[in-house]
Amino acid sequence: MQAEASPWLLQEFAGGLRLLLETLSVATVLLGLLDCLRRSTRLRPNGGLPPLAAVRLSFGSWLSLALEFQLGADIVATTITPGRDNLIRLAVVAVIRTFLNLFLGRELEAEQRLKTPREPAP
Repeated sequence: MQAEASPWLLQEFAGGLRLLLETLSVATVLLGLLDCLRRSTRLRPNGGLPPLAAVRLSFGSWLSLALEFQLGADIVATTITPGRDNLIRLAVVAVIRTFLNLFLGRELEAEQRLKTPREPAP
């Protein structure tokens, strides 16, 4: 009896975990959007609006986090039902996440270099 219940219990748990991770992914995108709207309308001390690049990079960070949750959900789905469609979806999300993180990291480094004052050459 217990051996029969184990696969069912695992599938139910995995299904709930997948739903939770997908919900977190969508919620993260929504929170990122709200944060970026707040940032883009908040005035800076000099009276101007924040640079669009900073707002865009912030939203990119939120999207990267959302993709992490989505990747987790796809890993759970692939573990329970390792079909071709799930494997393809997992690979696509992993590739998107990797490239987004790569380009986001490069842009953050470039933004940081622009903010950091350079020392004069001797």
